[in-house]
Amino acid sequence: MSISPASAASIEDRKRPMTREEKRVILASSAGTIFEWYDFYLYGSLAAIIGAQFFSSFPEATRNVFALLAFAAGFLVRPFGALFFGRLGDMIGRKQTFLMTILIMGISTFVVGLLPGYNTIGWAAPVILILLRMLQGLALGGEYGGAVVYVAEHAPPGRRGFFTSWIQTTATLGLLLSLMVILTVRTIVGEKEFAEWGWRIPFLLSIFLLGISVWIRLQMEESPAFKKMKAEGTSSKAPIAEAFGQWSNGKFALIALFGLVAGQAVVWYTGQFYALFFLQTILRIDMFTANVLIAWSLILGTAGFVIFGSLSDKIGRKKIILAGCFLAIVTYFPVFKTITQIANPALHAAQQNTKVTIIADPNDCSFQFNPTGTAKFTSSCDVTKALLARSSVNYSVQYTAGAIPAKVQIGTAEVVGYEIAKLTGDDVKATPAAFAKSVNEALAAAGYPVPGKPAPGILKMEGFFDIFNAQVFPLVMILTYLVLLVTMVYGPIAAALVELFPTRIRYTGMSLPYHIGNGWFGGLMPATAFAMIAQTGDPYYGLWYPVVVAGMTVVIGLLFVPENKDKDIFAEDSRR
Repeated sequence: MSISPASAASIEDRKRPMTREEKRVILASSAGTIFEWYDFYLYGSLAAIIGAQFFSSFPEATRNVFALLAFAAGFLVRPFGALFFGRLGDMIGRKQTFLMTILIMGISTFVVGLLPGYNTIGWAAPVILILLRMLQGLALGGEYGGAVVYVAEHAPPGRRGFFTSWIQTTATLGLLLSLMVILTVRTIVGEKEFAEWGWRIPFLLSIFLLGISVWIRLQMEESPAFKKMKAEGTSSKAPIAEAFGQWSNGKFALIALFGLVAGQAVVWYTGQFYALFFLQTILRIDMFTANVLIAWSLILGTAGFVIFGSLSDKIGRKKIILAGCFLAIVTYFPVFKTITQIANPALHAAQQNTKVTIIADPNDCSFQFNPTGTAKFTSSCDVTKALLARSSVNYSVQYTAGAIPAKVQIGTAEVVGYEIAKLTGDDVKATPAAFAKSVNEALAAAGYPVPGKPAPGILKMEGFFDIFNAQVFPLVMILTYLVLLVTMVYGPIAAALVELFPTRIRYTGMSLPYHIGNGWFGGLMPATAFAMIAQTGDPYYGLWYPVVVAGMTVVIGLLFVPENKDKDIFAEDSRR
């Protein structure tokens, strides 16, 4: 079998060190993208505090819903940013486009830090906040594709996986940077002051990061592939129509979405965001401890992006990405059960040993899927399920016709539920609290930890470096394993996506499936997982969402995704 010129060149290129110019390209793209992800994650980490500032006219529960809706707005508009800026990037150039995206992101984030709250300017405050979040999402939708394409088109043959893997570290490093800045500012100013005004400091600091990243990017030249295309007059006049309106290109967008990105997205969100959600919401670990545990796992695991990106240059992108998805499929359930056993042993024991059953009419129960936070579930069955799910109770449901209101059996105790719609007068205020009190007392008597009180043996860290003890260290190692799965699926994916599309539509073609996969498949995970948990009563049932999506990606990826690691992306696509 003959060796292609690209393959022969790649053998030599892998042996040489990076040039100074190549290092500058990676630094310029990676630094700016880290700052963009830092800006984006700040809001997610501070959603509850921001809700109190900008939605203070509402009750606390409603306020938090609107705060989360504003956060979700940033995810929902990412694909539209990918289309808008992808089109610009394919028409006017990579460099100019991702200069625009970083300016929009940085200025929007800085303005959030200056924006007066509801008590000062009324309804204008939340309206402006949501508009700023949408601008951030649009900018992020364009930033990633621009940075990845720019680096890939500068990379020598045989090293695209290694070069683009540095961009893949930026989402994790941006999350880590935001967590570290928030923890530092909280410690310095104190909790009360942080909630009042200190939360603005991390947003205001972004202006310095913006200045540095813009200065670095202004020093860079346009990518050689784009300059070659412009010189030859082969650029696309309608990148969106060409990328998605022609089946020869559009099929690769679908293959990329379902055969690569969807699985990557759920593994990525599970290893970083769902792990944090699971620690805090399901296991009731305090915020400081949960954030420090995730921070350590990110610190220890981040090198995996570059390791697997470089390895993909040798053995292929597809093998590594699908292997990461497969490992997630077979290990997620035992891994998360082990996390519970280590972090909250009392809760784990109660889940194993205490039988809890809801008896309810099937027509009284809903599937509580609520991604926007606006739906109301008021029946006795739904209220009971939601209470037990939030309390991390392992329960089953016995459907019995006419069992309205629903009731819950906890060991030998039985508590009758209520239906909000049928409550009147003082009962509206008293009954929910009384019901929750009765359920919690029965759970405590049956061995479940009492809400609001530290569970016996629950993990708690006193400081950032308090990791070398028999309870914390194993948990950090398990969380690091989850991050390594993230690096397997995410490290090589930028190169894999770049190689699927020709230069003339590359920015547009790769950006849309990436942001639909990550913004929608990944972004829907918390709401979907909670609905699945509430429906079944199994605290781990929500893991079926990433397992099934990753399984779909493994099957479609094996059947349809081509291996293009040795493809010459400077030439027009030879498939056509």
